[in-house]
Amino acid sequence: MISLAVVFPSPAAGVLWVSMRPEGLPPVPERTAVIARRAFPKSSLPMRVRDRLQDVFSDEPFAEAFGVRGAPALSPGVLALVTVLQFAEDLTDRQAAAMAVRAIDWKYAIGVELDDPGFDFTVLSKFRARLADNGMERIVFDPLLEHCRAEGLVAAGSKQRTDSTHVISAVRDLNRLELAGESVRAALEALAVAAPAWLAGVIDVAEFAHRYGPRVDGWKMPSSKTKREQLGLVFGQDALRLCRAAWDAETPVWIREIEAVAFLRQVLVQTYSIRVDARGREVVSKRDADSDGVPPGSIRLASPYDPDARWAAKGDDLFWMGYKIHLTETCHPSTEAETCRRVPVPNLITDVHTTDATVPDVKATAPIQQRLHEHGLKPAEHYLDSGYPSADLITAASKQGITMVTPVLLDHSPQARAAEGFDKTAFTVDWKTRQVRCPAGRTSSTWNPARQHGQDVIVVKYSVTTCTPCPLNSQCTTARPLRRTLTLRPRELHDTLAAARSEQKSETWQKKYALRSGVEGTINQALDVTGIRRARYRGLPKVRVQHAFSAAALNIVRLDTWWTTDPLRHPRTSRLERLNYQLAG
Repeated sequence: MISLAVVFPSPAAGVLWVSMRPEGLPPVPERTAVIARRAFPKSSLPMRVRDRLQDVFSDEPFAEAFGVRGAPALSPGVLALVTVLQFAEDLTDRQAAAMAVRAIDWKYAIGVELDDPGFDFTVLSKFRARLADNGMERIVFDPLLEHCRAEGLVAAGSKQRTDSTHVISAVRDLNRLELAGESVRAALEALAVAAPAWLAGVIDVAEFAHRYGPRVDGWKMPSSKTKREQLGLVFGQDALRLCRAAWDAETPVWIREIEAVAFLRQVLVQTYSIRVDARGREVVSKRDADSDGVPPGSIRLASPYDPDARWAAKGDDLFWMGYKIHLTETCHPSTEAETCRRVPVPNLITDVHTTDATVPDVKATAPIQQRLHEHGLKPAEHYLDSGYPSADLITAASKQGITMVTPVLLDHSPQARAAEGFDKTAFTVDWKTRQVRCPAGRTSSTWNPARQHGQDVIVVKYSVTTCTPCPLNSQCTTARPLRRTLTLRPRELHDTLAAARSEQKSETWQKKYALRSGVEGTINQALDVTGIRRARYRGLPKVRVQHAFSAAALNIVRLDTWWTTDPLRHPRTSRLERLNYQLAG
C-alpha cells in the first residue's frame, strides 16, 4: 500500500519539506499479478509498459527535486508512470487518480494491492509543478529515448523529420481593453489575500469591488465606442494608482514582488502613456501605435493568468494565443518486400521543443539539432518544411554531417517574383575581383560588405552612368535613379543557397522530400491521443512538462503497437477485395 502522507508543499500551510528514498517501482504483489493476468490474458498497455520499461521509471533521476529530510514522498517513478498513462489515454487528473484505484492493469503497473485506496488527484498537479520548477520536463522522455537507442530502435545517422503546430493557451482570449481591466482585477485579488490591510488603506474598497468584482468581460461592457474608451482610461488610472502605491518608498518591498502586481506594472507600461498637459495636469491615455509605439509581439503580454502566452498569426486564417510545439521523429522508408518479411521499426519521437507562439520555426532548427547531437541521435538527413532553413543553418548543419532536406525560400527580388527580367541568377559573380557581371556584360561599380537584419551581406551596386544607357535596363531595374543593386550573402552561403534552389527543382529531390509529409500524421496523432492542441496548464514551464509527457506517451503507444503486431497475421480484407482477387486469379 502506498503511503498517503502529505507529499508536497501546501501554499496555505507554508513550505513543507519532503524526502525521497530512491526505490523505483515497487514489486507487483502476487495477488494483483494473478488477478491481472486472469483479467487480461493477452496483457494490456499498462501491463506491458510495466514489464518492458520498468527501468525507465526509476526514482534516481528525481533526487535533485527532493530533499533528504522530511516526510516521505510518494515514489516519483510511480507518479511519472501514472502521468504517462494519463496522457496516453488523455485523462484528467481526477480520472487518472480514479484509474489507479479501479483499473486492475493500472494497479499492476504501479505495483499496489487490489484494495489499495490510491492517492488524491492533487498529487499529480503538485508533482508536475515540482518537475517544472526544477527543469525536469524531460525526466521520462529522455530515459525512454535512451532505452529505445539501446534496443536499436533509434540511432544516429538515420533519417528524421520535424514539424510544428500551434498550441492554444489554457486561459481565455482577452482584447487589449479586457487585458487592462483584468490585470487590475488580478492584482486586486492577489493583494486582497496577501495584504488586505495595506490594500484597504490605498483604495476605496467599495468602489473597486463594484468595478472589479465580476471578471472583466467585453460582452458586458458599454456598446458605445466613446464609453468603452472612457472605461479604458479608468482602467489605466486605477492601474497607475495601484502601481504608485506599491512602489512607494514606505511600502514593503514584498508587495511589489507579487507576480500579479509586477504583471500589472508591465501592462500599464505597454498599454498606456502618461503625459503632462499645458495646465500641468497628469493625463493617462491609451498608447497609439503610430505616435507612441507598442511593444513587439514577442514581449507583448496577453493574459495576467498566463504571463508566457503570446498572440501570433500564421497566414491570413490562423490567429491564436498560446504556444508552439515542434515534434521530431524518425522515419524509416521501407520497401514492400521488407514490410512483408517483418514488422517495420516504429517511427519514434526523438525530440520535443516548445516555445511561445511568436518564435519562428527557423529559430528552433539549431536547438533541435543540438539536442539530437547531445543524445547521440544526430540525423544524416533532416527533413523540414520551408519555415526552418536558412543559408547559415544549412551550411552549419552540413559541417556537422547533417543534410537538411528542405525547400529554401526562393529569390524575392521584384524580377524573380514577376518572373520577368533579370533576377540574381542572371548575374555572374567574380569573388576574386569582387565584381558582378550583368547580362549586358557590364561590371558593378561598388562591393560593400554590410550587416542587414543581423546577417552578413554584400551590397553590390552599378553606377547610374552604366545602367542609364543600357538597352536592357527596363528588364533589370525600375529604381530611381536608374541603377541596379544586388544583395548577396558571403560566398559559402551564396553557393549553398544557389545549389539548394537548383536541386529542389528536380523531380528526384521532390520524390525524396515527400518523406517529410509523414510527420503531419504524427502531429494529428498527438492531437487525437494526447490533446496537445490545447495547453492543460498555465505557463511555459508547465506546458513543456505537458508536451514532454505527451511525446513519451506517443512513443509508448507506438512501441506497444510494435510489441503486439504479429508479422505473420494476414491483414483483414473486405469481401469486395476477395472477389477481386478471385476474378484476377
